[in-house]
Amino acid sequence: MSPRYPGSPPPRTPPRRTAVRDPDRCEHCEICETLVPCARAESRRVEDCTGCGACAAACPEEAIRMEMTEQRGTAPLTVNGEPVEVPVGVTVQQALESLGHTFGRFPGDGDHFAPCGTGGCFACAVVIGGVLQRSCVTPVREGMEIRTEIPQGTVPLRAVTGWTGHGVGGVGTPWQLQGSRPLIEAAVFACGCNLRCPQCQNWTVTYRGNERPETPREAAVRMTMERRRLGVSRMAISGGECTLNRPWLTRYLQELVQLNPDPAARLHVDTNATILTPDYVDDLVAAGMTDIGPDLKGYRPETFMAITGVADPDLAARYLRTSWEAVRYLADRYSGQIFLGVGIPYHPLLISREEIALAGDALCRIDPAIQVTVLDYRPAFRRRDLPRPGVQEMEEIRRLLTGTGLRTVICQTAHGPVGP
Repeated sequence: MSPRYPGSPPPRTPPRRTAVRDPDRCEHCEICETLVPCARAESRRVEDCTGCGACAAACPEEAIRMEMTEQRGTAPLTVNGEPVEVPVGVTVQQALESLGHTFGRFPGDGDHFAPCGTGGCFACAVVIGGVLQRSCVTPVREGMEIRTEIPQGTVPLRAVTGWTGHGVGGVGTPWQLQGSRPLIEAAVFACGCNLRCPQCQNWTVTYRGNERPETPREAAVRMTMERRRLGVSRMAISGGECTLNRPWLTRYLQELVQLNPDPAARLHVDTNATILTPDYVDDLVAAGMTDIGPDLKGYRPETFMAITGVADPDLAARYLRTSWEAVRYLADRYSGQIFLGVGIPYHPLLISREEIALAGDALCRIDPAIQVTVLDYRPAFRRRDLPRPGVQEMEEIRRLLTGTGLRTVICQTAHGPVGP
């Protein structure tokens, strides 16, 4: 659909959404006021809610729901140099949608890519008054000057947090390094995610939209300093989901290469791989990535939907297919050049042993030498009812996978990794 401007039909005015808190479920954790960017939380006025839904997505108690309310009129502003009228009390994304702009959750779908919806990834950013801002959480203000095309040369932004040292590493860390020394890599976590896993193990990063955004250079400098402070060779980025902002991630890796020209430096990307198309893989490798850990969240689409909270069957199937195809492409195209470690989830309430075996068979057909790490899903976020699988149970899963022909299988447990 082409965006509507003067001379075209009037903009549609969808019902306005407002966040409503359920006092019986609310635990007063203040996540909705501190973790996500929110005009209502800043002003303390209910009428300032823009209906972005970030607070509802981030609430661990599911105490916030979005309700439809009446619109309150329109406000004048300019979009790409044209004067327009848009609904008031909404986000820039919603305002643009009222003008006919479309937003998709897979790159290339619609006019704009808006995967996280909570303000962390900056993939949906537009230029407002000459400044790069997130359309998904930025409130409409009268007189705004919005440009939807990002000018060439604009430096991308991304919210990142949790700079730390790792003694075990992630899915894309070679198992031989685990336990070889107290710390084996420096890590940082990118805010925002395109999935809505109810048992998200890192949800305070996934939904953190209030973190100060950084340029690729700023983040690369901080990571390089962290590497030197910790005395490690490996530098990892995870999330949330670190691949959502492609210009930012590729530039960040390029900056790291410039700042760390020594041959010992390793650049490690952990990802859910749901948007990791072959051309994107090629870009990451060209930018300097040396290690990658795709986390495959199931083998069957219905399992993927249960694990990830993605409710759209078509989108879920596309995400799942893309992640598996990314693993095959990495194994076929970059074997011996890029270290590939694959993660698969396990919890008996989320994925069956039969499906674990199917995933193992599929990975073995791709390459029996692939390092596979089984992630023991444990109580977190909205699934604090999940009992963590025991060590014996994880050892059984490991034997099941090695029985498919996979040579290197590691299982997370409460007492540390088991295997290979």
